[in-house]
Amino acid sequence: MQLVKTERDNLLRPLQTVSGIVERRHTLPILANLLITKTGADVSFLSTDLELQITTHADFGTGSDQVATTVAARKLLDILRAMPPGEVSLDLTDKKLTVRSGKSRFALQTLAADEFPTVNQATEFGASLSVPQKAFRQLLGMVHFAMAQQDIRYYLNGMLLVADGDQLMAVTTDGHRLAFSSMKIEGSLARQEVIIPRKTILELQRLLEDIDDSLVIDIAASQVKFAFGQVELVSKLVEGKFPDFQRVIPKSHKNTFLIGREELQRSLQRAAILSSDKFKGVRCLIELGQLKIMSTNADQEEAQEELEIAYQGDSVDIGFNVTYLLDVLANLKIDMLQVSFGDPSSSALITIPENDEFKYVVMPMRI
Repeated sequence: MQLVKTERDNLLRPLQTVSGIVERRHTLPILANLLITKTGADVSFLSTDLELQITTHADFGTGSDQVATTVAARKLLDILRAMPPGEVSLDLTDKKLTVRSGKSRFALQTLAADEFPTVNQATEFGASLSVPQKAFRQLLGMVHFAMAQQDIRYYLNGMLLVADGDQLMAVTTDGHRLAFSSMKIEGSLARQEVIIPRKTILELQRLLEDIDDSLVIDIAASQVKFAFGQVELVSKLVEGKFPDFQRVIPKSHKNTFLIGREELQRSLQRAAILSSDKFKGVRCLIELGQLKIMSTNADQEEAQEELEIAYQGDSVDIGFNVTYLLDVLANLKIDMLQVSFGDPSSSALITIPENDEFKYVVMPMRI
């Protein structure tokens, strides 16, 4: 029975969309598969790891019948990628899915569709909002790098999303630095706070496009759903209490200066070359009119960079993990940034001049 007949690239697109979350090793072998469901011309592709589920649709089904099966996602994707452009068909016969293109033929084992576990979707959503894909992708891009990875405080391994009134806020922290970004939304929502897992955030960054088409976000008690284009992504939420980010963001730092992002980034990159491999620390000496960036390592090697800044505040000698500074500079697409700080033991605040929508807090380190 023929399921699909279309150009290779048409078939590759939805497969690449859903295959990103498929793990190669699973306790449940069927989770290495994706679920293909054909109803007439409509063909849906679904993958899940039981925490996250992605579905996408295409309209290249053949025949009017309804049929469903599951097949190894990576094998099917690898076969199609290795084929030259041209027409491809998928046929299902005797529990095998046959991929044909020109004189090439591949027969893959399938597993029954009714054995495939799917995420039970919530029926009631406490909040629903619509934002442009481009704007939400930018929001994620401003904070994703500060998420924790495999932290024992599991609630840090993700992103806090807060909808409040006409504001949508995203916050991430790993305990050493915190990134905050916000955007305006239409309407007025009652305050909702949810923690979205790290894997979901990274997958959204991969799938969302820099276009103004709408992204619909539905928030339930233990689940969040993102719908855009032909894609629907459903994710479980992380349970736990996220730190009070408003208390972490410094409010009254008196020492402030403006500096060019690229100029600071290049100086830090050079200084990082001679920083200690283990601690990655750089020392920043801020004085009247200048910023000195210094680093040393176990081999007694030294680096020093001097930058001119318009600064009239206190002299401060403070150390930072250079990786935390370079992360934010790589993700901010601006010319100038503002740096505020108190004393050597208090955290520094990086913001965009005359813009309250982004804040980055980084803890100092002893050097």
